[in-house]
Amino acid sequence: MSWKPEMYIPGENKWLANGLVFATEKEAADNARDLLMRWTVPTDSRAAESTDPVNYSYVNGKLEAVK
Repeated sequence: MSWKPEMYIPGENKWLANGLVFATEKEAADNARDLLMRWTVPTDSRAAESTDPVNYSYVNGKLEAVK
């Protein structure tokens, strides 16, 4: 299992992901909260379970591509 950060977009009335996939729920949730602080349209964020392969790590506010 992997995790994706998702943002709730009220005008679209749906949750949208950005293509990043993390190994842990904490990484995805931390990244989602970071995005929510910087973006102006989303009103909420969450970490959603995924079956996609992990492609990033997020540690101490820094993204790193997983090879």
